[in-house]
Amino acid sequence: MDDKSPTDENLRSIDLTRIGPLRYKATNGRGGVLPVGSGQDPDFTPTELLLVALAGCGAIDVDLITGKRATAEAFDVRAEGHKVRDESGNHMVGLTVTFDLRFPEGEAGDQAREVLPRALEMTRDRLCTVGRTVALGEPVTYATRS
Repeated sequence: MDDKSPTDENLRSIDLTRIGPLRYKATNGRGGVLPVGSGQDPDFTPTELLLVALAGCGAIDVDLITGKRATAEAFDVRAEGHKVRDESGNHMVGLTVTFDLRFPEGEAGDQAREVLPRALEMTRDRLCTVGRTVALGEPVTYATRS
């Protein structure tokens, strides 16, 4: 299937509803719900959700690739970056996604360890939709329905 042009099949969306002062509920089409806040409560902020998206997208890709060889005994990912305000406005710099994986001893674990660097490259260069979108710098349009 050619995913080069926008279609209803490749559209992704969420709905966000205010549930309190500076608190919102994000809902996806499958019924998943995620609270979003401004940082004054335990809810994830939008910036933290960007980091979650980067880490989650990369983790899924890497897990799919390495998991064909061996299931990781430990699989931890940290995403971080610095929020800055400069002549370009507010934005994140120094985005880094760090994987801390441990595979079992033996041939399968060795194969997973061997493919890991290539899995990270593939994730960075073409697989992770979130990371690719950030890296390519797709413009965002803000609009109203009325």
